[in-house]
Amino acid sequence: MKILDLKTHVLSTPLDEGFAFAMGWVSRRSTMIVELITDDGVTGWGEALCHGLQPPQIAATIVQTALKPIVVGQDPFDVDVLWERMYNLTRPFGQKGAVPNAISAVDIAIWDCMGRALGKPIHKLLGGAYRTDVQPYAAGFYRRPGVSYPADAIAEARRHLAAGFTAMKLKIGFGVEEDIAYVRAVRDAIGPGPRLMVDANHAYNVGAARRILKAIEPAQIHWFEEPISPEDIDGYCELKNLTDIYLAAGENEFTKIGFREWVSRRAVDILQPDICAAGGFTECRKIAALAQAWHLPIVPHVWASGIGLAASLQFIATLAPAPLALHPIEPMLEYDQSAHPFRHDLIHGAITMQGGRVRIPDGPGLGIDVDRAVLDRYRCPADTA
Repeated sequence: MKILDLKTHVLSTPLDEGFAFAMGWVSRRSTMIVELITDDGVTGWGEALCHGLQPPQIAATIVQTALKPIVVGQDPFDVDVLWERMYNLTRPFGQKGAVPNAISAVDIAIWDCMGRALGKPIHKLLGGAYRTDVQPYAAGFYRRPGVSYPADAIAEARRHLAAGFTAMKLKIGFGVEEDIAYVRAVRDAIGPGPRLMVDANHAYNVGAARRILKAIEPAQIHWFEEPISPEDIDGYCELKNLTDIYLAAGENEFTKIGFREWVSRRAVDILQPDICAAGGFTECRKIAALAQAWHLPIVPHVWASGIGLAASLQFIATLAPAPLALHPIEPMLEYDQSAHPFRHDLIHGAITMQGGRVRIPDGPGLGIDVDRAVLDRYRCPADTA
């Protein structure tokens, strides 16, 4: 079997109503999908993380101009060799950001291809599943124009609870005093039972983050995600252990090299690599092994279409509890509940929450099928690759 072609699909569509997080306003949902085709007619699918402010055309250009010449003509089962070639040949202009995003998409597509060729889900190829389903947490709570807070957030939290969620994550990063009052109000409204996390998207410096951490500790917050800049590992080390709130980060880090210092310095309590950004399955399994050596739990970051969601579930299935025990601390699934016009339809609605759990797909490869009509419907007009 040889890789015959790599196609990129740039999808983007405006939102009926934009929303904001700490870094700015999101007016579109976009993604870059890779379709890998072999000479045996087997197809694999992958996705590059495209943050709310990230043009998907960047990753597509990297795939077409830098990565495609490396992998076309090669055996997809040489996946580790191909990953190292992609990374090392792009190192002078890569290492972090859009290049690892693009490598991730190609790598996920290769693993999907291998799973489909063998008739096995990817988690089987990676050594098996520790779990067949996972607890999701509702990720949303973005700011919308003309809406009153915290009243709207309280209403959203109650909708998530009614839908069956038992955990959810608030977006903060809108001002120290506002965040403190906001978190307290939501906790008071929903009571002590649901698990509650907060995410500042690195909006603060150490001093401000410290003040928020201590003020919201009585609200029984499970973790504080990205309180400060991802470049400031020293700052994370300062904040860790100031309270009983877990410190979490990792969505803006890439590859085993990038995560090495985070793990060895114990800068956080929970590591959050994104499989569509940090290097795909090939590299994320190495990040997981690195974390496991320090008994550091992983709860992956997820902000993707159905393809990235399926890939994340396959990865979560393979994560060993840290440590393995009779009643282990299990990973959770970040289940994005914000507006996304093609997330569900792109995979024929294959992934849903039932009974407060999300099942790991057990079909070949990623375990999902892609609706080409949805690809065509949301394709950017200039996308001809």
